Amino acid sequence: MILSRRALLASVSAAAAAAALPRPIFAADEQPRRGGVLTVHQATEQRILNPALRASTGVYIVTSKIIESLVDLGPDGKPEPVLATSWSATPDGKTITFKLREGVTWHDGKPFTAADVQYNALELWKKHLNYGTQLQLYLDAVDTPDPHTAIFRYSRPIPLPLLLRALADLGYVVPRHVFEGTDVLENPANTAPIGTGPFKFVEYQRGQYIVAERNPNYWRKGYPYLDRIVWRFITDKSAAAAALETGQVQLSAYNQLSLSDIDRLKSDPRFEVSSRGNEANAFNNTVEFNHRRKELADVRVRRAIAHAINVDFFNENFLYGHGKRATGPIPSNSTAFYQGGSFPYPFDPKRADALLDEAGYKRGPDGNRFSLRLVPVQNGEDVPQFATFIQQSLADVGIKVEIVQLDIAGALSTIYKDWNFDLATGWHQYRGDPAVSTTVWFRSGSPKGSPWTNQFGWQSDKVDRLIDDAASEVDPVKRKGLYDDWVKEVNAELPLWFATEREFISVTSKKLKNHHNTPRWPSSSWYDLWL
Repeated sequence: MILSRRALLASVSAAAAAAALPRPIFAADEQPRRGGVLTVHQATEQRILNPALRASTGVYIVTSKIIESLVDLGPDGKPEPVLATSWSATPDGKTITFKLREGVTWHDGKPFTAADVQYNALELWKKHLNYGTQLQLYLDAVDTPDPHTAIFRYSRPIPLPLLLRALADLGYVVPRHVFEGTDVLENPANTAPIGTGPFKFVEYQRGQYIVAERNPNYWRKGYPYLDRIVWRFITDKSAAAAALETGQVQLSAYNQLSLSDIDRLKSDPRFEVSSRGNEANAFNNTVEFNHRRKELADVRVRRAIAHAINVDFFNENFLYGHGKRATGPIPSNSTAFYQGGSFPYPFDPKRADALLDEAGYKRGPDGNRFSLRLVPVQNGEDVPQFATFIQQSLADVGIKVEIVQLDIAGALSTIYKDWNFDLATGWHQYRGDPAVSTTVWFRSGSPKGSPWTNQFGWQSDKVDRLIDDAASEVDPVKRKGLYDDWVKEVNAELPLWFATEREFISVTSKKLKNHHNTPRWPSSSWYDLWL
């Protein structure tokens, strides 16, 4: 029997997600003020602070202020110009031309040109960027007929709306002259970033803080408003909440606070606690299966595991009702691609038992069938809670689970580089289009060690073909139909499982103005933010 909420909370801390609050309305006579220092809570450190190599909110929340992408999402959720000023595609979808912003300089004074875009696209995004390797799989060349034109040439069509939406996250550009001819993964600029953005990197003290200051030569004249941004590493969640309440910190994004503190701070009038400005980053709790383990290579076992876990109970009792059971890998807020329906494996322990018996894994004298090692990627407080919930749920159907506790870097290496796991759990983010950061979890061929990609020892020619065809289909109706077929196939095979569907929560001091005004705001540049 699954423990009651009261009993389970005795072993793991309570979870909560904050309800969205209305967007604040400021007085009409409020004028932006120049100056001031913004201090941001950062719960974890990243080994690489280069968004051209690592797609991650933990990277973006720092370096999107320093390094810019070709496009970003505007308040309406549509792509808007940043380093690219305009774009066009040929009717066959194989050639996409970007006109680039003139007069932009890197923080070291060198000019930004199309050669930088060419190098990033071919050498970083295509070869190393964890989601870019799939997105740019069929990118053959980038022509640079002049310093401010980059022409992307593909062997298979790529829909322009897909590429533009993807480039908000997967189109960050770092200087070619700094990276070319070096070991890009070990380049010092990965932790001392050089960009074109509104803020310039100053200092990184491991375990303490990162500092960036106003770029006086920023191409958006008159911006940014802030003098400086400081990201403080505060791993203790109660200390982070105290820092907010005492004014030492003004912002904590991406659910980095204790979930119980997030729930408590909803009633504090000094803060906005909301999912506003996070609409472009729906996320899921994942259950990942290592198919090299013979038991998990059997689809009946994977289906049994899904039947054994009461996701609705977890959402209601640990996420305070602010999550829901996902129906598949495309979330319900993706209106262009969501197909509706229900998840085909409802909570049903008796069905789980029957599937495990049918697969040949009978209970032994001790009641156990077999044992599994579960590695949680602890990028959220609810991840270890969900790991414990999985452990207790599977014990009820005779599967003994050992939880292997590692820090985030160790867990990522263990799962995606060493493949030394049976089950894994963490977070996945959906970024507006299945081809941006979701299908890469299912398609074979990602470089070994690339985080949040298919490193599970599972491959399907049919799924690979559907993924490639959908990513190359320029007709939106046909494209949705291909994704409908893909969802049906991966729901049936269940190579991995996106169990919940959720939205991120930010806790923001009301001293901040112009905040959360775009749908991926914590990962945007904050050029117009003021205190």
